[in-house]
Amino acid sequence: MTSFKKTQIRNLPKIGQKVTADTLYWRKLNFPVTVKEFGPIDYIDVMPVEPYFFAVTSSAKVQIYNPITHQVHRQFTRFKDAAYGASFRSDGKLIIAGSDEGNMKLFDVGSKSLLRIFKGHKSPVHRCKFTADNVHVVSFSDDKSVALWDIPSETELVKYTEHSDYVRAGCVSSISNDLFLSGSFDHTVKLYDARTPSGSTISVDHGAPVESVLMYPGNSIFVSVGGTELRVWDMLAGGRLLARVSQHHKTITCLHLASDGKRLVTGGLDRHAKIYDIQTYQVVHTLDFPSPVLSLGITPDDFTVVAGMANGLISMQHRQTPSEARAVSTKPKPQTSYRFRINADVRTAFNPSTDVELPSKNEAMHAARYDMFLRRFQYTKALDCVLVPYIRKKKPSITVGVMHELIRRQGLKSALAGRDDRSLMSVLTFLARYINDPAYAEILIEVTNTLLDIYESSSLTPQSEKLFLQLQEHVNREAGYVKHLMRIEGMLHLLLASASTQTRRDPVRVNQTNNNQRMVPSAAASASTDMVYNVS
Repeated sequence: MTSFKKTQIRNLPKIGQKVTADTLYWRKLNFPVTVKEFGPIDYIDVMPVEPYFFAVTSSAKVQIYNPITHQVHRQFTRFKDAAYGASFRSDGKLIIAGSDEGNMKLFDVGSKSLLRIFKGHKSPVHRCKFTADNVHVVSFSDDKSVALWDIPSETELVKYTEHSDYVRAGCVSSISNDLFLSGSFDHTVKLYDARTPSGSTISVDHGAPVESVLMYPGNSIFVSVGGTELRVWDMLAGGRLLARVSQHHKTITCLHLASDGKRLVTGGLDRHAKIYDIQTYQVVHTLDFPSPVLSLGITPDDFTVVAGMANGLISMQHRQTPSEARAVSTKPKPQTSYRFRINADVRTAFNPSTDVELPSKNEAMHAARYDMFLRRFQYTKALDCVLVPYIRKKKPSITVGVMHELIRRQGLKSALAGRDDRSLMSVLTFLARYINDPAYAEILIEVTNTLLDIYESSSLTPQSEKLFLQLQEHVNREAGYVKHLMRIEGMLHLLLASASTQTRRDPVRVNQTNNNQRMVPSAAASASTDMVYNVS
């Protein structure tokens, strides 16, 4: 007696969707845990060292969350008005935050003690960062200035006042004690060197109010976001524009590096976070959120992704570990022996060990039922249980998989025969909806032909006849599309053939063209190396 093998369902990606290593990697983020705060989440900063606590700045407080328990570990409330942009020092022992009062406050993470208050700005300070040597702080203020402060003496060392509007974005170099960037609502991004107190060393125009800036670890490239664009600049070439990317349809609000600096993540008011490959700046994956994203935090190992939203929600997602994936995929199941074995000739698209998807209770129940009916050769009932609305609409691959198994068993005709208007309606509705889908077309065309063979000589009710006509309309429309595409393909073949023939007939003109191309002036050649490429 052999064991009964469950019907295999072929899961295919949606049309236009590419399943890549990045897709599978970021899909391992578990269902988010959310926490609600009273005001918008202004900023999220992840502690650079383990245990990777993250600081959330919202309203008039800064809260440090434990990423494992999702509970508040520390809370700092020594602010009269709103707090902004709390950031950790590189050792995780100190944290500094700006405020509506125009000053910055330095706290000891371990004891919650207020250690320093840096006063000097006349307007709110929205961003402040520790420099690489951990003994200085850079502040970015709405009074249109950027200042460098000495922590031990609590004094201002140098101030830059080149911006003409609010300075709401800023970052520091991770390897240099003297380099830092500022982004302003005056559309400019400026690079400063503390050793040059006279002014900025590089200034570029982003073209929109700058919401966030980021400097790559090697200090050769920096990135700015504002409006719907992300722009990449070459620092070593004096601020030459390398790339201009527009993948959000609303304002981009935040930036973050991930995957050990190999991926760049942007969040925006369109409720999406886009993940880019920093080599090509193509989007490799998209994360969706229920509200506009104002800030992002990602731990160095990509284990935790935290998003702060405009409605006060904090979304915390953890990566599924290999042991968790194995625990799900190898969960003990009841072992039952049956008389027959099904060998469905279908390959699954995803590996369960890397991409685990848990069925809902209803889906699991119906999955067990259709296999049970197949085992008992009750083909009509097997087909009926996968034609219920929530399976045929949300999981059409299950319905097609059962149809494919019925074809293999030569039981499709008996499953379709003898149906009344109601049950025939569900079959015809499903066929009309998915017969044009390339993933299912081959199987569904065979099902349609079988259905026509059964009912062509039967007297149909007006309702059933109407559904058959709708199915015919779908097929005719698809056939029309294919004919139109074939005509276009024929035209393109004629044009290409004509062009190749003309080239063979006039080789002298081709040689002259090549010689002219070799005589391009050097200035134009050098300009071509500075070409900006757009990714959209």
